[in-house]
Amino acid sequence: MKKNKTAVIGIDGVPYELMDDLSEKGIMPNFQDLKRGGIFKKMRSSIPEISSVAWSSIITGKNPAEHGIFGLTEIIPNTYTLAFPDFSWLKTPAFWQKNSGKKYVILNVPSTYPVKKLNGVHISGFISPDLEKAVYPQEYLPYLNEINYQTDVDSSTAHKSKGLFLENLAEVNEARIKAYKYFWAKENWDVFMLVFTGSDRLEHFLFDAYEEENNPYRQGFLEYFKSIDRVIGEIASQIGEEDNLLILSDHGMERIKTNFYVNSLLEKTGFLALDRSLRGYNQISPETKAFALDPGRIYLHKKGKYQRGTVEKKDEEKIISEIIRLFEGAEYNGERVIKKVCRKGEIYKGKEFDRAPDLVLIKNPGYRLRANIGKNMLFEKDVFTGDHALDNAFFLLRDKSREKIVPQNLTVENIVSILNNL
Repeated sequence: MKKNKTAVIGIDGVPYELMDDLSEKGIMPNFQDLKRGGIFKKMRSSIPEISSVAWSSIITGKNPAEHGIFGLTEIIPNTYTLAFPDFSWLKTPAFWQKNSGKKYVILNVPSTYPVKKLNGVHISGFISPDLEKAVYPQEYLPYLNEINYQTDVDSSTAHKSKGLFLENLAEVNEARIKAYKYFWAKENWDVFMLVFTGSDRLEHFLFDAYEEENNPYRQGFLEYFKSIDRVIGEIASQIGEEDNLLILSDHGMERIKTNFYVNSLLEKTGFLALDRSLRGYNQISPETKAFALDPGRIYLHKKGKYQRGTVEKKDEEKIISEIIRLFEGAEYNGERVIKKVCRKGEIYKGKEFDRAPDLVLIKNPGYRLRANIGKNMLFEKDVFTGDHALDNAFFLLRDKSREKIVPQNLTVENIVSILNNL
């Protein structure tokens, strides 16, 4: 009996509204065709709505307290040093690690570095500092070097020149498309997963170009999505009617009004005490009651958990209640910055629960939460014009007859279950 194939296309950080708009306007006609005949709906991201957390939930079907990834950064135990959690931190296997009877091609999924052995091909996405450890099997390294394959866009160019940034984005995207075509044809795969991550970078720096008709970079913005739509059309035409096609993002995106520096408010109100002669999180002094990691994860400075921690168990609830009131009252030009302050028990469940932040801030639209320990201001605008959004990731399944397997209130944690039911 012939096995059905499954293709998954990820477009990092793209909101439902943008995909709906560009397809309706004819910028993405192939996606529009799939929308008409398929299931297209909004999807809720992880909390917080960070790519490393959301993609970890997408590929495992678990919440952060089960898979163990809570943010882009973590503090190394018994230190105040920041680390970037990677694939080796994941406590639950990705879906392609569970069934060795299927052959997989996994291209550019964030936070899957360093790659591990699997039945097929795996090239990790950002953050991948060493291409050699980002590729399995190693025999494909010469080809990837030949096409100048990069796992991520050089975002630093956007701080210097939006034009240079768009050029780099196009180059990286071109190599990504070459790689997908190469492995699509070369490998006899059962599941093919391809993620575009330049979309997230593009929207961070040029969300204004999408919203403003006269923006000089608008055409460059649209050209990127046209290139993705061409790939969507190719893939849709190359798989059979009996095969499965999913297209999704990991979180949404929205226009920014301003950055809000979470640790600055904690410091100004006496919850965070810093030794300014030191750097980074090493500045945290014993007087500190709480501190934040990006984007809005708040941790009590607990005795026994941190080297200089002094918060006693009996004082935790009082401090938590005070911090909730503090952030519920934070305002910018008379508008509330924070929509909700979540306690860890409202979000997380699983064996990694003790590592979870004590509180997580859910922002109101337009605010970009930043930890930035040692910052002296509460609010500031910068080069970023778009930021992650929680409730407007998107999901598309080509086969409309499979509605029963798609939950009404869809979240990133449901994707593995959907794949298993196809």
